[in-house]
Amino acid sequence: MRVYAIGDVHGHLGLLEAAHARIRDDGGAGAQVVHVGDLLDRGPDSRGVVEFLMAGQAAGRDWVVVKGNHDRQLPQFLRDPRWIDPCASLREPWLARDTGAAETLASYGIADAERRDLDTVHAEALRKVPVAHARWLDALPGWHLTPLALFVHAGIRPGIDLREQTEDDLTWLRRPFHDDPRDHGVLVVHGHTPVRRATHYGNRVNIDTGAAYGGALTAIRIDADGVWVLDDAGPRRLTPGATDRE
Repeated sequence: MRVYAIGDVHGHLGLLEAAHARIRDDGGAGAQVVHVGDLLDRGPDSRGVVEFLMAGQAAGRDWVVVKGNHDRQLPQFLRDPRWIDPCASLREPWLARDTGAAETLASYGIADAERRDLDTVHAEALRKVPVAHARWLDALPGWHLTPLALFVHAGIRPGIDLREQTEDDLTWLRRPFHDDPRDHGVLVVHGHTPVRRATHYGNRVNIDTGAAYGGALTAIRIDADGVWVLDDAGPRRLTPGATDRE
């Protein structure tokens, strides 16, 4: 058995397509691929990312997408442009937080959103963002469990049953998850907190390598022999306590 995963995309369709190509070369077109969320914001083509993934699922690809904290912003904005995410450190709405909202809206043909009247931008977004996209983003699961790994966006609250984990924690949590060395019963694969290179901590693997900030978009394979980072040179083993370059 093997399963693949891709880190935080943040609107970079070209990087996502390249990651899928590496997976296809390694495991074939039928490979199961789990995306750990944060599809939207900061990059130039959030709409293209959503359309690519929706089209793949509609075509029968075994692609799973879990929800990231950025992925819940657009649907919430469409419902209420003044909604404030209760977990965000900056107590302002999505469009005012400088986290990539304007880039996401621009990908839907809504220009200069950060400099225009909020209600006018909201009305335009209701016209231009397909309802199907908002519904798909809303319906993304918070986690995906396989025999090889548990996939979440941000982390899990240690010691809490998976079925009791909240969306806030699954999409936003850092501490105490990062600081907890215990065996969670299964390897946890996540993103959310950018690292320079994919890193294996023994009980978890972080695959957010900063595509949002000009870094790489990491794709990994997990099989009975361990965790492997995929690049143009082929798979490279990722061992606990090491990054993919060590």
